[in-house]
Amino acid sequence: MLEISHRGQEMPSSPIRKLVPYAEAAKKKGIHVYHLNIGQPDIETPAIMLNAVRNANIKTLEYSHSAGNESYRKKLVKYYQSVDINVHYDEILVTTGGSEAILFSFFICMNPGDEVIIPEPYYANYNSFAVAAGINVVPVTSHIETGFALPPIADFERLITRKTKAIIICNPNNPTGYLYSREEMEALKTICLKHNLYLLSDEAYREFCYDGEYISAMHLEGMENNVVLIDTISKRYSATGARIGALVTKNKSVYDTAMKFAQARLSPPGLAQIMGEAAVDLPQSYFDATREEYLSRRNLLVSRLNKMPGVYCPNPGGAFYAMAKLPIDDTDKFCQWILESFSYNNKTIMLAPGTGFYTSIGLGKQEVRFAYVLNKEDINEAMDCLEQALLQYPGRTMEVASAPVREFERLRG
Repeated sequence: MLEISHRGQEMPSSPIRKLVPYAEAAKKKGIHVYHLNIGQPDIETPAIMLNAVRNANIKTLEYSHSAGNESYRKKLVKYYQSVDINVHYDEILVTTGGSEAILFSFFICMNPGDEVIIPEPYYANYNSFAVAAGINVVPVTSHIETGFALPPIADFERLITRKTKAIIICNPNNPTGYLYSREEMEALKTICLKHNLYLLSDEAYREFCYDGEYISAMHLEGMENNVVLIDTISKRYSATGARIGALVTKNKSVYDTAMKFAQARLSPPGLAQIMGEAAVDLPQSYFDATREEYLSRRNLLVSRLNKMPGVYCPNPGGAFYAMAKLPIDDTDKFCQWILESFSYNNKTIMLAPGTGFYTSIGLGKQEVRFAYVLNKEDINEAMDCLEQALLQYPGRTMEVASAPVREFERLRG
């Protein structure tokens, strides 16, 4: 009898995409679905990127260098300099999306059976890539009551074993939107140097910081050999379909090993590299305008959520995501119910259940992730739907925004 591998059986479904059949069924019934479940921006991809491909004089679409086109990597040096990251082009390896950079990092920095510590809730695909690499995710829990701040370093220390090889963070964070402070980044530096750990830093959302300073892992002095930076053009240029990312490191052994994996997959996408190279010429005003748009959407979403009885949403400092706690029994059930059995003015919303962003069993059952990637009119309409859904949902519970949560918000101002 043919069997599926243990790896395949252990691969989790995406909490972001697993409800797609229910959304498709709702649309077939004529219901408009507002997609707040996935980080697919509605902001247009810059014309300079699309025109670069349209105007390219290409007779044969050839393989690129396995590390990516040299011309693109040299332009990325200029981009990173603009955010105070000083690297050489031969410390940048272009990848097939940020996803491949994550996967390469796991393959390079850990052996099967090793452990990576991740603050939860975390980007769900870290778990999927860990399964593919045969490594074990060890969660350290952050809490909505503190806005999902970095857990105390003592919590990390308790989890470190001889199998621990790395910590991975996302800054600003997906799914919480939390922006790590300089003090938190320095704390991570201390523990990584003390225990000789890699710090894998996913910085896909660096352009979208609202309440605080962007601190890259590559800004940490003395961490040159420990840091692997994971990056992508998907979010900063609203080009999620281009599938171009980067693995950046000053650790030559890590880079040389990454090159072997890169050679095995031959080369990153050629046309998308042309787009990425053109994007480096975008003026700062592009990012300023995009950041302001996301900031206004964040303010609207968080305000609407916190005005709903029993709902609590901490104010995210970056990215374009927010996690909220709802007065319901189970967000997996609720997110399916709101697509399958509910509509308001022939409209409904699609959300990402919180449980899919945790490893610890039982956590996230009252939490959902919102991606504020829609325009403000659509966000308002979506919030109207949510407000009505919470009134009608059979599994509604008592108010969940506890006194300690409200007190934390009051003290934080």
